[in-house]
Amino acid sequence: MFNNKIILITGGTGSFGNTIVKYFIKTKVSEVRVFSRDEKKQDEMRNEISNDKLKFYLGDVRDKSSLREVIKNVDFIFHAAALKQVPSCEFFPIEAYKTNTLGTANVIDVAEEFKVKKVVILSTDKAVYPINAMGLSKAMAEKIAIAKSNYLKNTSPVISITRYGNVMNSRGSVIPLFISQIINKKDVTVTDPNMTRFLMSLDESVDLVMHAFKKGGQGDIFVQKSPSTTIKDLAECLIEAFKSNSKIRVIGTRHGEKLYETLIAREEMNRAKDLGKYFCISADNRDLNYKKYFTEGKKEISGHNDYTSHNTTKLSRKELKKLLRYYVERQARDEYA
Repeated sequence: MFNNKIILITGGTGSFGNTIVKYFIKTKVSEVRVFSRDEKKQDEMRNEISNDKLKFYLGDVRDKSSLREVIKNVDFIFHAAALKQVPSCEFFPIEAYKTNTLGTANVIDVAEEFKVKKVVILSTDKAVYPINAMGLSKAMAEKIAIAKSNYLKNTSPVISITRYGNVMNSRGSVIPLFISQIINKKDVTVTDPNMTRFLMSLDESVDLVMHAFKKGGQGDIFVQKSPSTTIKDLAECLIEAFKSNSKIRVIGTRHGEKLYETLIAREEMNRAKDLGKYFCISADNRDLNYKKYFTEGKKEISGHNDYTSHNTTKLSRKELKKLLRYYVERQARDEYA
């Protein structure tokens, strides 16, 4: 599948990028191109992963000219470049729009221009019923991708999308924050103890992307059935795992923060196929005959529910501790001290 192919990973120096790069260099790919605007992270990655297949390109998805340079001769694109931090996107929403929305449109346009075969776009649960700038910008990125896939139909590139919940131990996520606070004997700051969040590992995020790559049709959205936990349980289990005396301090909900996250909206569930481990939401591929929007519809939505971190499988404290053991025993003390 990847033999002698050239792979491009936008935002390739992030947590996901590092993980999928390690996956690809074990395959028979010809070249893996890492595209990002952070030269420091590129240098760190170059030193950590020394491999002749790996090529680094400085650039920004906001800039089509830099994309054109890196996309030449590329077969497949995994688009992970994004602004992901909710607070920073709330303060600078235009920057979120430029990177997450326009950047995605640029990647798709240039991929079409250079006849790339497939593009997999990484999205987020925050794109469903968005209440913050990060979610709004990613929701629009999804809409652009789906509209473009409807236009392309059976031509290339084939565009598919993956939606994630919280990816454990990714940069800026809550687990590294809590562990850092515990290691440094500080209070663990919780915004709302009753908040729930989906949990998936970085390896699972790669598995989901590879499933979308292999099985995805034009405009399909793939979601993993992930378990969830309350933020209170997560904080308490980490404190117990480190045998810490840290206390939980409730600081109140931040701007743009939800009580729970939604991976599939009720309105999408009538197009969602249950694939066992995953859901696949088929693209709404009605054409531009607007009359159909008034005379023809899809199946009724009243029989469906949203798929949320409140109604998915909840991890018991025992299950949560087992899931967290890797981060506590193998990484936490070295990385966050």
